[in-house]
Amino acid sequence: MTTDPNSPEVLVSVPNDVEAAAIVTALAERGVRASTTGGYTAGFRAEAPGQISVVVRYADLDQAKLTLAEIEKDQAEIDWSQVDVGDPDEANGR
Repeated sequence: MTTDPNSPEVLVSVPNDVEAAAIVTALAERGVRASTTGGYTAGFRAEAPGQISVVVRYADLDQAKLTLAEIEKDQAEIDWSQVDVGDPDEANGR
């Protein structure tokens, strides 16, 4: 049996849509098209615990896995103690 190269495959599932969107964007920057599923239910935001799936085409799955591993490695090498993320009170006008 041959798998359709365009069939959707779950690359990874994450706990929130912000993380999923970051992964989709990072993949796109590296030439891998992806999308998300599971973030919305019937047009309204469901605040129940769940997972957001990052989905790629079957034909892109192996490359997407390699790319995701590179992204995770790059993130692990960031020394967050040296990153200025700003003052959250200042960003909120306080």
